Amino acid sequence: MATATTHGAREHARSQHVTRTRDMPVVPAADWPAGLPGDAVWAETVAGGNYTHRVLARGTELRLTDLDGDACAHVLLYADGRPWERLNTADTVKVQWNAYLGADRLLLSDQGRVLASVIADSSGRHDALCGTSTLLRNTARYGDGTPQSGSPAGRELLKLAATKNGLEPRDLPPSLSFFQGVEIREDGSLDFTGSAGAGTAVTLRAEQDLTVLVANVPHPLDPRPAYTSTSLEVLAWRARPTRPGDPLWDATPEGRRAFLNTYDFLTARGRA
Repeated sequence: MATATTHGAREHARSQHVTRTRDMPVVPAADWPAGLPGDAVWAETVAGGNYTHRVLARGTELRLTDLDGDACAHVLLYADGRPWERLNTADTVKVQWNAYLGADRLLLSDQGRVLASVIADSSGRHDALCGTSTLLRNTARYGDGTPQSGSPAGRELLKLAATKNGLEPRDLPPSLSFFQGVEIREDGSLDFTGSAGAGTAVTLRAEQDLTVLVANVPHPLDPRPAYTSTSLEVLAWRARPTRPGDPLWDATPEGRRAFLNTYDFLTARGRA
């Protein structure tokens, strides 16, 4: 066997440096085969049942794509260096008077500031209400929910991503889910609407420096008995944050106030 000796193992390992698989990050991101607009900073395909994370500069645009129609991106956002300012799904829904995510929605913290904005969306199947799956739920449904299993829970994967960024389990709030939709019925119950199909995408713009955590696992309301999760494409490139005069800045009174709060805070820190 070629890897039976130290020398053989070393040669085998070194031979992999030019090998690129679908489920590994491209380093540098500029080498992404399809090309990216602007300066690429992140290019990766996340397999079903896996996770990823990255720190992104303010103004960076992040595009998530459901490649095969059964991805579900459970996303958490933190103000980088200030993990106490994090995505607040309740305020994201409440402040904007809308329970549904989509283009021109803002992702808010509990400080009344914008963490990211949704600038494009071809899916329309998202969820800001249910959060992600848990160890107990996945164990009951699939027989196991640990990270190393064939049916890892979203919260367990987000814990791993959090640890790699100096965060603890207590730092994990409810997440947003992209590409698997939920609607509210007349009686207040929830209706799982599933995916819009392969190839749909959503693009976020970082309005502050962000720590981004993503777990690609089935939605907790997915009724299918089998653990079904397919690949998620993650691409990001340098761009510019939303500024005064941008239509999104003044789209709603609530959104304008959130942008002003953000701009005021960043100006005081010399970041705007």
